[in-house]
Amino acid sequence: MRSQKATKKQNGKCYVLTPERYVGAEAEALEDEEGLDEKMLHLTAKLERQFTESAKLEAIIQENLRGWSYGN
Repeated sequence: MRSQKATKKQNGKCYVLTPERYVGAEAEALEDEEGLDEKMLHLTAKLERQFTESAKLEAIIQENLRGWSYGN
């Protein structure tokens, strides 16, 4: 987990107080591409399942509303 970068305001300007900016250290890699691709496949599949479930629930709600004379 990344830590928040410390900043200091002085004379209306913000100064970054973390050393990597000044010593040339590279920023941490968030994730390798393969890990991100795998996560995106998993997350999009999960989202599709949720969309399917949402459509089923919406149909049930519409049917119930029509049964109570509130739907179209």
